[in-house]
Amino acid sequence: MAEKIKMTAPVVEMDGDEMTRILWKMIKDILLVPYIDLKTEYYDLGLEQRNATNDQVTIDSANAAKKYGVAVKCATITANAQRVEEYKLKEMWKSPNVTIRAILDGTVFRAPIIAKGINPYVPTWVKPITIARHAYGDVYKNVEIKLKDGEKAELLVTDKDGNIKKLLVHDFAGTGGIIQAQHNTEQSIASFAHSCFKFAVDTKQDLWFGAKDTISKTYDHRFKDIFADIYDEYKAEFKEAGINYYYMLIDDAVARVMRSEGGYIWACKNYDGDVMSDMVATAFGSLGMMTSVLVSPDGAYEYEAAHGTVTRHYYNHLKGQETSTNSVATIFAWTGALKKRGELDGLAELSAFAENLERATIRTIENGVMTNDLYSLSSLSVKKKVNTEDFIREIVKNLKN
Repeated sequence: MAEKIKMTAPVVEMDGDEMTRILWKMIKDILLVPYIDLKTEYYDLGLEQRNATNDQVTIDSANAAKKYGVAVKCATITANAQRVEEYKLKEMWKSPNVTIRAILDGTVFRAPIIAKGINPYVPTWVKPITIARHAYGDVYKNVEIKLKDGEKAELLVTDKDGNIKKLLVHDFAGTGGIIQAQHNTEQSIASFAHSCFKFAVDTKQDLWFGAKDTISKTYDHRFKDIFADIYDEYKAEFKEAGINYYYMLIDDAVARVMRSEGGYIWACKNYDGDVMSDMVATAFGSLGMMTSVLVSPDGAYEYEAAHGTVTRHYYNHLKGQETSTNSVATIFAWTGALKKRGELDGLAELSAFAENLERATIRTIENGVMTNDLYSLSSLSVKKKVNTEDFIREIVKNLKN
């Protein structure tokens, strides 16, 4: 066998949970370690280890990503009441993604992986649509409360000199109700804008941004204004790259997206991006074919699959039953990290290997060999459904070619 490809700096490796943890090991053992002298700084973000360390391991992994500039993350469990009982947790730990995004102050970019035979449900979509999701604030950092009949809700702000401003939210006379307060920071919005403009220049794609400033005349309008101000810093780079920036109302953006051919970045506020990224992934075929990269404004990158831990397949795996789990997005998380590591370190051979592995993965599907989820979607006339490990081993055959 040829000498393994050398790495000069590590990729921060964040291991995960359930079936994706099984995929993680298979990918490393079968697709990476035989060809690369793989150098990683390893963090186990499995729920048991997060619980044992009081979630310090998640914080440590995020700080390592800032230090080394490139990380790759396996899907992880987000704890709920059921998981607290199942894993005997000390508390309902936050989603690791929320913690990592807050520390990196990053923007999440999600894009579908295109393969012949996996046809988008929107016929006009012939190019990928990349969702750029703001990863801070809004409903995910909210405070909320249920109110009783006769209670009155007010928004109170105290300035640094102790002066108070009040706004009436609603007087709940005659009925109970609910209220929710959400916030954002100008610094985070600016970081979001910078990440979006930089990513557009790097990938040479138009950037769209949509919000609802006609209704939210302060909150959403501030997003619009900050994006407009920061765009002035990138106008020359956009012109040189032959790309454009467009602002539109979010409902107009949705209508235009449905009529478009794709091939652009769609920047969304946090909740909008959460919903629209799943819509775009499903409309392109499968969440198992969706990449995700968190980009910080100071240039750190964290790659992962857009989907979860595939719990149902994991329970079948524990029973000794055969699974047919799509590993494509997790493979592309590794290849994205390795390409970026190669780019940053001047290791053309490492980047080329990662690109070849992506091509081999797509070729495997286009040759008609695929996991169950893609088999049910594929329009190929000749196709074969294989199990989890056999799909990965089939990729090796194409990689060698």
